[in-house]
Amino acid sequence: MDQSNNVIVLILMGLSKNKNIEILCFVLFLFCYIAICGGNLLIMISIMCSQLIEQPMYFFLNYLSLSDLCYTSTVTPKLMTDLLAERKTISYSNCMTQLFTTHLFGGVEIFILTGMAYDRYVAICKPLHYTVIMSRERCNTIITACCTGALIHSASQFLLTIFLPFCGPNEMDHYFCNMYPLLKLASTDTYRIGLLVIVNSGLIALMTFVILMVSYFLILYTLRAYPAESHSKALSTCTSHVRVVVLFFVPELLIYIWPATTFPEDKVFALFYTIIAPMFNPLIYTLRNTEMKNALRKVWCELAFHCSFNLHFINN
Repeated sequence: MDQSNNVIVLILMGLSKNKNIEILCFVLFLFCYIAICGGNLLIMISIMCSQLIEQPMYFFLNYLSLSDLCYTSTVTPKLMTDLLAERKTISYSNCMTQLFTTHLFGGVEIFILTGMAYDRYVAICKPLHYTVIMSRERCNTIITACCTGALIHSASQFLLTIFLPFCGPNEMDHYFCNMYPLLKLASTDTYRIGLLVIVNSGLIALMTFVILMVSYFLILYTLRAYPAESHSKALSTCTSHVRVVVLFFVPELLIYIWPATTFPEDKVFALFYTIIAPMFNPLIYTLRNTEMKNALRKVWCELAFHCSFNLHFINN
């Protein structure tokens, strides 16, 4: 493999060649990354420090926030560093690592969203059997399956790329190591590999998206038989899930459903599922969720009380 690979450093073209735009993007993405870290950590701590962790929906939300945090951290810090750098480079080994981790945590997020949709389907369509079906053992099994599926997906993407010869050029028109821009740099015909990428990424994302939409259609169909006062909470929860699904899946489908084709808009679409979606997820799941807002208020009020009490005790 080393003999057929002369590229040890890749040059990233980034988002723009205009320095003023890059500085503006740095400020924007710095704010976004702080919001992502703060929002998702806030959700995780509030869930784990309250009774919400006992409920399957919040059990999954805790892992979704963790995957969001890990997923965006594989891309955003490097992006912000490059926005201030004159020459944007990444070593070949770091590029392969980034490729593997982005698909790993992105896959975990996709499958957890599916698990959350299944949880809502059982809660609304089979309420009498909900506690039996969605036991803690079943929830742990679903999380394990999500991680295993994501690992298989990521490993297959990695193996499709790692054995390709890269002899030059080494300029990649993107801001992180993504599959299709990498395939364009390979010194061989990558048409068949591009088709495998569609099967591995595009079709998986498309099938998952269709399954999620069908599950929510069944939920909405079931809600017709419920009393009007029962609709609001269920609809609020499902609406939050649908927003997250659309925000994450639609840009990804626009990129991965086409055979080994790159467009200038791909970098903008990628921003949605690498930065924008992880930033909005905490807001979407908390602003209209009474239980989540109560947990946030309780946990952080108690924390503030203990801190002020300890500070008062130390001063005296």
